[in-house]
Amino acid sequence: MAQTLVAYFSASGTTTRVAKDLAAVLGADAFEIVPEVRYSRADLNWQDKKSRSSLEMADESARPAIVSIVADMSVYDTVFLGFPVWWYVEPRIIDTFLEAYDFSGKTVVPFATSGGSGLGQSPQRMQSLVPSARVVKGGLLNGRHSQAELASWAEEALR
Repeated sequence: MAQTLVAYFSASGTTTRVAKDLAAVLGADAFEIVPEVRYSRADLNWQDKKSRSSLEMADESARPAIVSIVADMSVYDTVFLGFPVWWYVEPRIIDTFLEAYDFSGKTVVPFATSGGSGLGQSPQRMQSLVPSARVVKGGLLNGRHSQAELASWAEEALR
């Protein structure tokens, strides 16, 4: 039987709430992508060109370390992958996660929370990191959503 994973990175807690709600609605497993070195408020200051997040996002090769791994990625056919939008794309820690596993034959559904931008080039960037997977368009999940809205969104995202 096909299994679904909702994996997510959340710097402030916003994406965590959405990811847990989505996992509950889908009856999916949830996995938090936790950085080895947590992000402080200063690290997340996008207005400071020397902040940790600014430096990481300016470096295409940056791959922040992750604390733990998914025990058995092979059991999942579909991975909903959540993150906050940074500089119009996924944070580099999402790239770390994608490069850590074999996504061959899997469907990856990006979802994001954002204060002012869409997913930008995230789906295309993610597809380039996992060429043997199918990365769909995905979308934003800002605000509060009912169970029915989340289920409908997930169904539409997988079409």
